[in-house]
Amino acid sequence: MNPIHRLHALGQSVWLDFIRLDLLRSGQLARMVAEDEIRGVTSNPTIFEQAISEGDVYTSAIRPLALEGWSQERIFDALALEDIGGASAVLLPRYEATNGEDGYVSLEVSPDLANDTEGTLEEARRLWATVNRPNLMIKIPATKPGIPAIEQAILEGINVNVTLIFSLQRYAEVIDAYLRGLEGRLERGLSLDHVASVASFFVSRVDTKVDALLEEIQQNRSRNAERAAAVKGKIAIANAKLAYAQFKGTFGNERFERLKLHGARYQRPLWASTSTKNPAYPDTYYVDNLIGAHTVNTLPPHTLDAFRDHGTAEPTLESDLADARGQIEILASLGISMQKVTDELEDEGVAKFSNSFASVLETIAARVHSLRQESGSPASNGE
Repeated sequence: MNPIHRLHALGQSVWLDFIRLDLLRSGQLARMVAEDEIRGVTSNPTIFEQAISEGDVYTSAIRPLALEGWSQERIFDALALEDIGGASAVLLPRYEATNGEDGYVSLEVSPDLANDTEGTLEEARRLWATVNRPNLMIKIPATKPGIPAIEQAILEGINVNVTLIFSLQRYAEVIDAYLRGLEGRLERGLSLDHVASVASFFVSRVDTKVDALLEEIQQNRSRNAERAAAVKGKIAIANAKLAYAQFKGTFGNERFERLKLHGARYQRPLWASTSTKNPAYPDTYYVDNLIGAHTVNTLPPHTLDAFRDHGTAEPTLESDLADARGQIEILASLGISMQKVTDELEDEGVAKFSNSFASVLETIAARVHSLRQESGSPASNGE
């Protein structure tokens, strides 16, 4: 049993944080699912940007749409929906075999809608209806305007992957939105057993930002330098461990137990951004230290390969919880506000995805222009 299979045996599902057309066409995704290497797929604007921008994988798919005069926005929508639909078909047997526990594919609403509740809902409904598969999850960011959209989507029976969660406070709001959505369904006599959600808690980006602040303290050679060094590289995991404790506390109380009697599912924590950004840390750092039951870890291909090769699959999420609390307290004593850090990370996360979305549209526009020139077709001014 390799480390990935041991993870599954410990109650944590591995989802692949990557999608690209050749992964589907080559049969590689189907093989990974058949071999129980992955149990789901996630996507985001940055993943699509990389997939479409690198090489000519999508050129043959873009060419007929370009020659028909489609705009870059419409072409991107078609490419993304085709990939997500294909991946959903591959993973549907896993979804059915696990009674909806796994087998999901996630597709994000436009990041430009992150601060637009109604726009987010309208887009979530459109994507949900267009793909029309029970194992689709719509990714909605955990911004303030995103919270009511999450509740309403759950109320309407749309599966939701809540993304860009950084703070424990916002995580509490996400859980509450999920439970309120389920309670609304129950009050209306609607079923709960097919409605699924995960809460994507971002990890490595926390260390990237906090470590930079701790390094400033160390460089000042103040009396706090030693304490700053002691918590460097530990805050992201501490934050995630406290989030897991929050998950267990909330989904073990009477409020959820009432819903569970009617078929409600856990909103599993999903650890996102788990590739190591700092080369000083082990390449499986944010996998080895975040293992626990009823969780998901979504891994990019290189992290998946690294964990398969030399990862350590042992339950770690509930170990050293007192230390995790102490590390967060040390951070506060050093004058570093986790609230400020996580607020900034949320804003930066939305901006990064918006930039990726704009970039992929620019790439498609350039490809369209080139393809039309090659064919001698007139330039289109859009639709």
